[in-house]
Amino acid sequence: MVRDKKAHHALIMKAAYEEFRKYGFTDASMRRIAYASGMSASGLYKHFESKEEMFSALVDPAIDGMMTLYDDLAKKENETLNLPETKRAWEDTSSTSIMLDYIYSHLDAFKLIICSSQGTRYANFVHDIALMEEKNTHEYIANAKKNGFSVNEVSDEELHLLVTMNIDAVVAAVEHDFTKEQAMHYAKTLEKFFIPGWRAVLGF
Repeated sequence: MVRDKKAHHALIMKAAYEEFRKYGFTDASMRRIAYASGMSASGLYKHFESKEEMFSALVDPAIDGMMTLYDDLAKKENETLNLPETKRAWEDTSSTSIMLDYIYSHLDAFKLIICSSQGTRYANFVHDIALMEEKNTHEYIANAKKNGFSVNEVSDEELHLLVTMNIDAVVAAVEHDFTKEQAMHYAKTLEKFFIPGWRAVLGF
């Protein structure tokens, strides 16, 4: 019985993913998902109480892992401010490559989040990530000043636009259906493009 339940769950998740990708969350049909899973709509509701709960089951594990990775990267960036090699750390940074590698290791989930989440609480995910990155950048600048670095002043408005542009550029790889090989090459291109720009803007 347990094995059957697990098999049913796997079928539901596969059918739900395909439904959300094809129709988007708003136009996705629980009846079609049930039919594709080989069960009745009432049977489907025994597994998930709502369409959004089903969507969340598909994306939450990937988001949780991304947040952990993101926090680790931010912590490491701040730790370099205590080292004499800070400028070299900027040259050696590969955070964009690390994030895109993670995204492409969980591509199905991020396809849903970035391309099919309108109508869910994940619809503003990219914007929310940009706001989080903006907050972390403010903290990085403040920590740099505390550690004796001379940092250029950047207005909140300009910093917001620059960070948003940076995040939008990263997720564009998913929106444009890049393969992982293309995405990882693109990540290196983004690093070559943005890192010198950030160094010039902030004065590192």
